[in-house]
Amino acid sequence: MTCHGGSLKYSAATAVGVDHVRLSYHYLNIGDIDGYGSLLDENVQVQRPDMAHGCGRNEVLRTHALVAGPPSHHQIYKVIADGDGVAVTGRYTDLPGRTTLDFVDVFTLTDEGMLLGYRRFYYVAPD
Repeated sequence: MTCHGGSLKYSAATAVGVDHVRLSYHYLNIGDIDGYGSLLDENVQVQRPDMAHGCGRNEVLRTHALVAGPPSHHQIYKVIADGDGVAVTGRYTDLPGRTTLDFVDVFTLTDEGMLLGYRRFYYVAPD
């Protein structure tokens, strides 16, 4: 696949982006908002059903600070990457024994592998 200046550059950016995606969960799990912010593009956009839509690094950091750190935890099952997109499946727990949900996050990366945005989807079992 050739995109944005050739496959070698794009593959490297995708690999960096996958590392950034994995690190983003680590930083959120330990509550390191500054570390999390270092992975975000200035114009990042986040859409999650459990929080207000975030547009721009400062707004995204402000909303994620409310859900970051113990006892919140992301457990990653699988990471799938192609070009400027990364999909992650996993389980999110916001408080021990209170709420545990399976999720899919779909990330968009910049040409440099920074996180330009993500959209979260939760699985809810039918009644």
